[in-house]
Amino acid sequence: MKKTWLLIGIGIALGAVAGWLYWNYRGCTEGCAITGHPVNSTLYGALMGGLVGGMFKKEEKGALRLRSGREEERKCPSAPLRAKTDER
Repeated sequence: MKKTWLLIGIGIALGAVAGWLYWNYRGCTEGCAITGHPVNSTLYGALMGGLVGGMFKKEEKGALRLRSGREEERKCPSAPLRAKTDER
């Protein structure tokens, strides 16, 4: 869990820096909602970086985590279908 938040935090920081750099070198001066101001560009970069950083969380395969914290075996309803397609 801590590793997930660390990756999201790193993504936010890198995204914010990338957003500011984009505004500094490529941003427009008129009519651009995101890249027209450094704060908007930095916040947008931080948002995108956080989303990208959140994609890399690792979950256990084969177990379904419930709200209570218990784990139950996950049964895949499409397993018989996959077995039939693999035989072809």
